[in-house]
Amino acid sequence: MNRTFRGVAYVSVWVVIWGTVASLMDWMLLTGEVYESASSGQAVTFIAYGAATVVLATRLSGRFLADADSEAADQE
Repeated sequence: MNRTFRGVAYVSVWVVIWGTVASLMDWMLLTGEVYESASSGQAVTFIAYGAATVVLATRLSGRFLADADSEAADQE
């Protein structure tokens, strides 16, 4: 698979994961009346989940973005 395509797909998947998880947590906090819509608490929620997603994506990137040649060499 093309390395550029793999990189774009990897980042896209992590953006979807971040948006889904952060939105679910935001929904829980809004329905629990922890904070109001368009408040600083809502911004902090999305920023915190974004930072956590960046850390996870960076740590796991080596597994998914390794070259196909190096993967084949590892299996031999």
